Amino acid sequence: MPIPTDLAAALASGQLSRRALLRRALEAGLTLPAVATLLAACGRDRPAADGTTGELGPIEKELRLYLWSDYLADDTIPNFEREFGVRVTVDTYESNEEMAAKLLAGATGYDLVLPSSYLFPVLFSADLLAPLRRELLTNWGNVAPMFLDPAWDPGNRHSVPWGWGTTGLAYRRDLVTAPPDSWEVFFDERYRGKMTMLDDLRDVIGSFLKLRGHSLNSVDPAALAEARADAIRAKANLKAYVSAPVKAQLVAGDVWIAQLWSGDAMQAMAEQPAIAFAIPKEGSMIFSDALVVPRSAPHPRAAHEFMNYILRPEVGAAIADKTGYGTPNQAALPLTQSKIPYPTAEELTRLEYQKDLAENSALWDRIWTEIKAG
Repeated sequence: MPIPTDLAAALASGQLSRRALLRRALEAGLTLPAVATLLAACGRDRPAADGTTGELGPIEKELRLYLWSDYLADDTIPNFEREFGVRVTVDTYESNEEMAAKLLAGATGYDLVLPSSYLFPVLFSADLLAPLRRELLTNWGNVAPMFLDPAWDPGNRHSVPWGWGTTGLAYRRDLVTAPPDSWEVFFDERYRGKMTMLDDLRDVIGSFLKLRGHSLNSVDPAALAEARADAIRAKANLKAYVSAPVKAQLVAGDVWIAQLWSGDAMQAMAEQPAIAFAIPKEGSMIFSDALVVPRSAPHPRAAHEFMNYILRPEVGAAIADKTGYGTPNQAALPLTQSKIPYPTAEELTRLEYQKDLAENSALWDRIWTEIKAG
């Protein structure tokens, strides 16, 4: 959808606040990528100011989290509540777009949110993130060096690393004729109706870009046109575009091959040992999710106590073992059962972090709409 000229003009002239503009943009039907384009085009994609003033005071008695589903160990919340005397409420989401759209539309009351790296420019543009009080994070030294000072949040001024993973192929070894090692498997008519891809434009389009040797962040029209054609060709063989719920279908054998996040694949493997996971030879995505404090957080001290709590080795290890994702907590790694190693230098040459697409987001969004409608 084109960016309404009246909204662009209102933002450029300062007639609307960011929050009011974002609300009106979403009400007008703009997608999240289009909103990001609007902000970037008007020079509002800079990180929020990093100054902090005032004391946070004693820990509050409530904490409200907004997290990805299946992202906690069974005892993460109960143990925190008992130790700190805080009542914790957890709401969940299935995509960054779902979460961000809710925040951009004006949702308040959350103390901690867990976005992926590529979403940070949008959250900074909307001035939604509060800087961290590092003096309260006494366990900060447990973070592995590779997760420090990321490009999307220099100096980790606004984020505490939570987990990392990759996107790849989860498959039933007992049902497929050979282990899939390429994104080309989605063209294989032998598995028609037995395959799924994620309901996520960045993962789907990105995988077909990688198939043809392009960056998964490519904005080249020719490369994207090719990825669109490949995605539409593959769609004829898919059972559905589905994210987290496909785990149960893999376990049951209703789905044989699924594009899936590594942690979700590990969760499914725990229930069904016949499931395996592979990174396609063409390469794929690596991602990192991190806790952030919204500026509107009503319980900021409790939020900081929770961030410091998950940086404890035993807590980080329990989360990693339950979720199947890698832990950025280097002190926790030896305590985990899975001991998922950090990517090697060779593996990193085939893995890419997603980047904010800025003014090209609308192009990607239009292609995704055409793929799903095609």
